Order: sequence, then C-alpha cells, then structure tokens
Amino acid sequence: MGVSGSGKTTIGRALAAGLGCDFQEGDDLHPQANRAKLRAGIPLDDDDRSPWLAAVAAWIDRQRQAGRDAVISCSALKRAYRAQLRRDRPEVRMIYLRAAEATIAERIRARTHAFMPASLLHSQFETLEAPQNEVGVDVIDVDTLTPEQTVQQALVRLKPLANSGN
Repeated sequence: MGVSGSGKTTIGRALAAGLGCDFQEGDDLHPQANRAKLRAGIPLDDDDRSPWLAAVAAWIDRQRQAGRDAVISCSALKRAYRAQLRRDRPEVRMIYLRAAEATIAERIRARTHAFMPASLLHSQFETLEAPQNEVGVDVIDVDTLTPEQTVQQALVRLKPLANSGN
C-alpha cells in the first residue's frame, strides 16, 4: 500500500513471485467512472473509493475462500480504508511503501500510468494517513532501497506469518 508511484505494482509482482502466489493490480478494480475522473486530473473522494474498496475486499475474500495466498496492490491511503480491508480478515497483512513526496514525484516523472496523472500526487499525500502502530501493517522506507531490497525486507517481515500456518 502507498501513494501512486511508491512501487506497489513492481514490489507486489515481485513479492507474489517470491511467495509463489497470484498478484492482482488493485488499480484494475477501479470502476470506469473513477478512471475517467483520475484521467481528468480530479482526485477521488471517499464516495469514489467506496466501490473500489468493496471490489478489493471481494477479491481478497475470493482468495481466502479458495485457500490461496495472494498479493494485491492497493493505495489504502486512510486508516479507515485499511480497517475496512482487514475487517474480519485477521490474516491480511499490508506493507506500507513509505517515501518522501519528492522521491515519489521524481519516480512518477519517469513513468507513464494508464490513468493516474502526476498532477494528483500531492492530493494523495494530503489524503494519506500514514500507518502508525497499526496491527497487520508493516512499514518499509523505500526512499533509498532498490526494488529487490524492498522485496527482501517484505519477505523477511512476512516470514513469521508464513511459519505460523496462516
């Protein structure tokens, strides 16, 4: 989880490969109305995010019901969003990819996103309620880490979960 450009997709795909499980790009679950709003440079609000969060939660539930471990990328910018995704899902773990806004802005300038313009980055930082001591949420500072180093840290943090049989 984290703001756009924090590495959610890159890290999520590599983490899923390292864990031998499926990966889902959370942005692919946005309704078309959200995509259109973002393309127009309009930040999403809670009402916009509600059906998207429900779709993310439904995807997680399908994986759980099938008994599969899986990784999904998801901004989950607010504490309430993270709580909604973890509600009645104690095995759900989140890794917050934390970086300074300047670092993320530099990364975004070097990439193209299907519908998230760089102009919306600041609004994401304004919306972000960075996790602090939240159960099930680990924080990795990615300002100076390579994607490989970030994945290794994530695997180490998730290893106790894998060993517990959950």
